[in-house]
Amino acid sequence: MRVLTIGDVGVVDDMVHIGDEAMFEAAVDELSARGADVTAVSSAPAETTGRYGVEAVSRIGFDGLDRAESEARLEAVLAGGAELDPADTAHAVIAAVADSDGVVVAGGGNLASTWPLHVYERAALAGIAARAGVPLVVTGQTFGPHLEGRDRALVASLLRSARRVGVRETSSQRLAADLGVETRLGVDDASFLGMTEADVPKDGVLVSLSLSLGGAPRAETVARIAALVDAAADTIGAPVRFHAHFGPLHGDAPRGDAVLHDEVRAQMRTPSSVVPSGDARGAASLARSSALLITGRYHPAVFAAPAGVPVLGLVTDDYTAVKQRGALAHWGQDAVVPITAADSDGVRRLAGLWTDRRAIADAAARRRPAHRSDAASWWDEIAAAFA
Repeated sequence: MRVLTIGDVGVVDDMVHIGDEAMFEAAVDELSARGADVTAVSSAPAETTGRYGVEAVSRIGFDGLDRAESEARLEAVLAGGAELDPADTAHAVIAAVADSDGVVVAGGGNLASTWPLHVYERAALAGIAARAGVPLVVTGQTFGPHLEGRDRALVASLLRSARRVGVRETSSQRLAADLGVETRLGVDDASFLGMTEADVPKDGVLVSLSLSLGGAPRAETVARIAALVDAAADTIGAPVRFHAHFGPLHGDAPRGDAVLHDEVRAQMRTPSSVVPSGDARGAASLARSSALLITGRYHPAVFAAPAGVPVLGLVTDDYTAVKQRGALAHWGQDAVVPITAADSDGVRRLAGLWTDRRAIADAAARRRPAHRSDAASWWDEIAAAFA
């Protein structure tokens, strides 16, 4: 069985996005365990092949196109690609779909009007699959919350063509229902990546922030976050570690999230250290071994919460709030505050989290078997759809 899988993967300019890579890696693990040979659709095919040991082709590519150009490219691709240049990357995707028993749209590149290029890329892939008679499954998705006009129509068509659709939050499930699509609600596909049932010693505070502050005043917000992390260190104790989920694989110069991390560290009175970005399994292990997580990124929470780590989420808009609340709700947690209130509401929620840390750990332990079983059953369903 050969399965073509798209995630928002491929390390470009030496910058890794751990969350996107984690969801794809989890999909490769699960599909391979069920007898599938995976071909990836990637921004950097050679890098993805080297990282995961799978075949890979380039994305169709809607980067930098305006709406009219995207529509024209979509039409050409769905017509079979005859009008495209022979060197166009879409031809390799069309051929890979034809050579596959199934297509999986994995997590990453979430479907919202915020990123229309992802909507068009996945709509094109779904259309190619439909034209070739190859079954399609969508898994690990967040829809919206901003999804309008043509984007909404494209996503509706994509989802209606799929044999199975999996989402991560109740809000995404409701949006899909509005589109007339039944979905399966479950934890993020990377929740158990590399996770064992062995008890992992936990210590210190882990901080993973996003460089995007959603328009909040930068200097003021940096000071607020620094005050929160200092309060966490006073409460929980050392060490305090910063880990960038979007950052460079090599070199010491800060890029991506590491830029904001350095600014916050410079404002703190507590000593701290930096953990290089590394890979998804290392990031998951780090999150699960921390006594407390403070995060503006989504996947640190996805990794930490199943291990019973108290999580304080800092959000900047409706999209980040939907994802953080969705990830934590599966595990009985709900400490999510606006990033602009890090030093006020954040500090108050921090105190409650630490007081409730034993109850948080117990709740995760109770829920974990059912979530693991449900996740395994979901991947069984996906494999069965392609058999």
